Amino acid sequence: MKYYKTIDIYITKKFLGTFFYAIAIILSISVVFDMSENLDEFLSKDVTWGTIIGEYYLNFIPYFANLFSPLFTFIAVIYFTSKMAYNTEIIAILSSGVSYTRLMRPYLVSALVLALFSFVLGNYIIPPANETMNRFRQVYIDNNWQEYSTELNIHRQIEPGVFIYMRRYLPSNVGEQFTMERFDGHHLVEKLTADNIRWNKETGKWILNSWWKRTIYDTHEEIEKGYRLDTTLNMTPDDYRMVKNQMENYTTPELKKEIKLMKMRGVTTVEWEIERHKRISGPFSAFILTIIGAGLASRKIKGGLGLHLGLGLLLSFSYILFMQISTVFAISGSASPALAVWIPNFGYSLIAFFVFWWAAK
Repeated sequence: MKYYKTIDIYITKKFLGTFFYAIAIILSISVVFDMSENLDEFLSKDVTWGTIIGEYYLNFIPYFANLFSPLFTFIAVIYFTSKMAYNTEIIAILSSGVSYTRLMRPYLVSALVLALFSFVLGNYIIPPANETMNRFRQVYIDNNWQEYSTELNIHRQIEPGVFIYMRRYLPSNVGEQFTMERFDGHHLVEKLTADNIRWNKETGKWILNSWWKRTIYDTHEEIEKGYRLDTTLNMTPDDYRMVKNQMENYTTPELKKEIKLMKMRGVTTVEWEIERHKRISGPFSAFILTIIGAGLASRKIKGGLGLHLGLGLLLSFSYILFMQISTVFAISGSASPALAVWIPNFGYSLIAFFVFWWAAK
């Protein structure tokens, strides 16, 4: 029992130590390259180094740590397991009566630690960090904070039974050819149209210009019209602002709430659904890649560590490529977001099962 515990601790230290060491190196390189690329922008702007580090790089680091986590989980497993195999440590452990299945226990425990690490980062820590980092980039680097949708023929449900239409929404917070229809069940009870609608920032209300309103009762109809009408609607200009990768700025509970609200409004949520499912499938991939990496590297083969790393990189990059291709099917409507995101995990789970069976023989 003590022997098993010693092996578990030894492998766990090797696994986690190699992973965090590799992540630290790649993050250091990423920070240096990013800083050298943006140094001119930093020096030309009225921004202190405290702001640069506090608002940008302290949020930059967890984002890229989580982004590289699956890749370096795989590389870490292959690297230290291959070294153990070529130092005959794996053979010694198996020859002492430890089964291959038992040998995998510390690997899977370490994978669980990394999966939880990635899950917490991706679902709760990185989204607010992304918002701060993206705001910094847009103000001090990209100089393009205000980005608005140029979508044409906007149809939305702003609350149950209330639908709006605009031909387009302009960056000046003006919507052209506005129509709002209110339904009681399947019956139209009110229709309001206007040449345009404009947001009044000071009052927090919408201004309808050249408006016409039709109210429908059981026995008659009433028609009103005017040149200007101040009204409150269940929508804001932010609903029509298009910020790149905005879904990455929401924690998972906020993301679910926003998806529900968008569905109620009739807005497409495919990219948001993909982001939600990625936050679960990504951490889960740590187990799959760990099993594949350990199985490939636990046996001596011609080519040594270099061949192991080459196979590992090939499989890890093919996994990333497969993930990108599968999400295209969801965006095009050929598959549901959940299925598209989880297809790579299902496929590589079969590879993991085969590699485990081959290594355990």
